[in-house]
Amino acid sequence: EERAVVRKECAAIRASINEDDQDYRHRNLAKLMFIQILGYPTHFGQMECLKLIASAGFPEKRIGYLGLMLLLDERQEVLMLYIVGLALCALGNICSAEMARDLAPEVERLLQFRDPNIRKKAALCSIRIIKKVPDLAENFINCAASLLKEKHHGVLITGVQLCADLCKVSSEALEYFRKKCTEGLVRTLRDIVNSPYSPEYDISGITDPYLHIRLLKLLRILGQGDADASDRMTDILAQVATKTESNKNAGNAILYECVETIMSIEDDGGLRVLAINILGKFLSNRDNNIRYVALNMLMRATTLDAQAVQRHRATILDCVKVSEDI
Repeated sequence: EERAVVRKECAAIRASINEDDQDYRHRNLAKLMFIQILGYPTHFGQMECLKLIASAGFPEKRIGYLGLMLLLDERQEVLMLYIVGLALCALGNICSAEMARDLAPEVERLLQFRDPNIRKKAALCSIRIIKKVPDLAENFINCAASLLKEKHHGVLITGVQLCADLCKVSSEALEYFRKKCTEGLVRTLRDIVNSPYSPEYDISGITDPYLHIRLLKLLRILGQGDADASDRMTDILAQVATKTESNKNAGNAILYECVETIMSIEDDGGLRVLAINILGKFLSNRDNNIRYVALNMLMRATTLDAQAVQRHRATILDCVKVSEDI
């Protein structure tokens, strides 16, 4: 009878793990620890320990570390992921210039590690390293470019940020990403814009708005001052501007980032009119924060296309009459 109950409970825990249910993760691990004490196998829950250790909340971390002591021993390969992950977290937070120079080759190697969580942490560590020692930026260019092909959103978003930071400290990296990666980034953004509903990444009906925004920021860096790179991204920017819904904050954040990208790249004017029209819609929004950022952006737009801004003069004057400060 006990075996039947344990078997049924293990099946339910497996189903919850497969669904990636974060609310019940710590409860599932507590149950697995009890099942382990009873003498039944619980190897399928070992990765849950690492996920809880990596979470932000103290109660989840506490359960994660307790599970680590009970469910793993020195022979488990998963234990190495925990040790490496902990070392990367420490390096990412307290890395000095001397540590960066000594450990950069190891971090570079871990950017190609098989586990996505380690690759993600290594990418974040790389950002810290190149900020501390910009001279090391060239060592990370090829690894960073390979991260842009990732399907795992967590690894991809850190890879995009790493590329953006590399572009800021190295003109060689900027030219490399312009020539080799612009097409791939456009393709990735198009896939996300057209992707079906995904509960893992969905926020307010939009697939991973954080990744949307990071990709747009990187495209802005690559398109600034380069007509060829700008030309390759105009179609996808127009698609983002027209397909993104503006009735939710997530959509407004993407539209704002898209407008800023359009204003920053080399464009013949057609996209700019579309961007200024989006800002005109923002001025009609009831949220004063959205009005404020729209007015700020329109101030910059006047130097690029004053005639297009003039079309929204009446709406801008209405903002002057608002009783609250914008």
